[in-house]
Amino acid sequence: MKLVIAAAMVLLTLTGVAVAQNLPSSVVPGQQQFSEKVLAFGLDWPWEVTWGPDNMLWVTERTAGRIVRIDPTTGKKSIAIKIPEVLAPGGQDGLLGLALDPDLLKGKGHDYVYTAYTYIDQAKGPRATVTDPKSPYLHLYTKIVRLTYDEKTGKLGDSVDLITGMPASSDHNSGRMKIGPDHKLYYTIGDGGNDQLGNWCIPIQAQRLPTADEVSAKNWFAYQGKSLRLNLDGSIPDDNPVIKGVKSHIFTYGHRNMQGIDFAPDGTLYASEQGPKTDDEINILVPGGNYGWPHVAGFRDDKAYQYARWADATTPCKQLTFSDLKIDPSVPREDETSWTEPMQNPIATMFTVPNDWNFADPKCKGVDFVCWPTVALSSIETYMPKAGEGIPGWDKSLIVTTLKRGSIYRLPLAADGKSLSGPIERFFQSENRFRDIAFSPDMKTIYVATDNGGLAEAKDGSTTTTMENPGQILAFTYTGGGMAAAAPAAATPAKSSDTAAAAPATGGTPPTFTEAQAARGKTAYAANCITCHGQDLISATYGTPLAGPYFAGKWGGRNVAALYSYAHDKMPPSRPGALPAQSYADIVAYVLAVNGAKPGSEELPADPAVLAGMTIAATAQ
Repeated sequence: MKLVIAAAMVLLTLTGVAVAQNLPSSVVPGQQQFSEKVLAFGLDWPWEVTWGPDNMLWVTERTAGRIVRIDPTTGKKSIAIKIPEVLAPGGQDGLLGLALDPDLLKGKGHDYVYTAYTYIDQAKGPRATVTDPKSPYLHLYTKIVRLTYDEKTGKLGDSVDLITGMPASSDHNSGRMKIGPDHKLYYTIGDGGNDQLGNWCIPIQAQRLPTADEVSAKNWFAYQGKSLRLNLDGSIPDDNPVIKGVKSHIFTYGHRNMQGIDFAPDGTLYASEQGPKTDDEINILVPGGNYGWPHVAGFRDDKAYQYARWADATTPCKQLTFSDLKIDPSVPREDETSWTEPMQNPIATMFTVPNDWNFADPKCKGVDFVCWPTVALSSIETYMPKAGEGIPGWDKSLIVTTLKRGSIYRLPLAADGKSLSGPIERFFQSENRFRDIAFSPDMKTIYVATDNGGLAEAKDGSTTTTMENPGQILAFTYTGGGMAAAAPAAATPAKSSDTAAAAPATGGTPPTFTEAQAARGKTAYAANCITCHGQDLISATYGTPLAGPYFAGKWGGRNVAALYSYAHDKMPPSRPGALPAQSYADIVAYVLAVNGAKPGSEELPADPAVLAGMTIAATAQ
């Protein structure tokens, strides 16, 4: 059977690159007006929101392992299932994508719901890339299951494993799921965050394809950085693409972190993907397509990106300090044009900048990640209402959510759906991280799921870790035309909204800790904090820097108890307070040591009352 999406099988060329490559300054404020309300709150890191045939919103809670149904009129929540097998040790794992069977509640005996999550699989054995025997990721894998819905009770049950033992990581798990018009299940798996932050010495496998023997043995290691296409029973479709001589679940490859996929009415499969410092991508997925990562980010244009292969450094990688901004000379680097394999080009980037772009602008106060041109695309939905319906002016559009900007962006499509027809528009600027969206049947209300925490742009252009609407479903309903509130396209912070969170402490003695305690803290930090805050405590892409000017501005002059309590009460983000109290004290000792505090003969105690008498130095080293 030919794929329904075969009409989209075109090799995008460099034609129109100038139009598809956008600068942050090219974004314009949206013209439509919307009312806003909080529909539901108290959710634990909602990941997926979708409208069901029961006229309810179906939502996955990433860290709680729950699927809930929410009444779009009252906001009442009903738990359909809590899956005890779900494990979410970090910020990008747990219960992820969800898809409803096309025949759900149609009386055909197919009242199925599909979902994916990370779990512990001792039988699968330890992951080769995890060297710490105490790491929660040692036996962490991903599976897709099918659940059966009981309309009378409103509950899900009868879990059936469709595919198990797929890659999972502390970073870049992607995890978006859709059922296509061909009744196949599509799922995205990221590159695991390899070659950066806590995984900087692990090579990226996005170009690695499975062998026939691996497929036969159900070894899915090579599924990192791929989109998958599965039969609804988890098997490999007969008409899946044969790539380099092997047929597997792999539909496309060469991806970094593809957190959004959606089908247009004509079967075109659109995708949104997070780039590194530049070039978030909007793609059309075609069978067997290679999307270039890690050799190319955005277009093959040698603009503001080089592939740095940390694992291949002539200096042993573990001896190096990872940085996105200062790459050690021993690390091999490649220009995009040095890689000559065929690839699919995006239809748009968000955003492409010239080589002289300043990725460490002093105005960013050390929180460089938020100020980079990328917006951290987290989902995508096609907006193609029937004639005369929906929001005026939004016909034939793509709608994407962003984590860093706390907004949605509308990308108007040309008639053929393969390029943009006008500027990108921004709506709903907020101090949130927007994770996913769904539309009401009349296409006039937009439901947005928000993260419980993280790092985002503040409304004044600074940065914040305090979300306006943590763990909520927001409803934006179209009310008419007119100008929306103006919103800057890119952050140009003059200050950090977190810096003045509390008044500095007065007096106090310097903190005490030992070298051995700081060493223990470094180990604990590597196991629990490095993915969010960076190996150097500065190269953060999820949490704020724990060293340098930002740390000095936020914590200098305050008592150590404030830092200890902040770490204990909020970290790790998916399981705050889960570490032993002494581990938090050890991590604080390590952070203080990195920031220039000198070790002594006494350990830092895990006692806030004692720590309240110790003061952090006002300047960072």
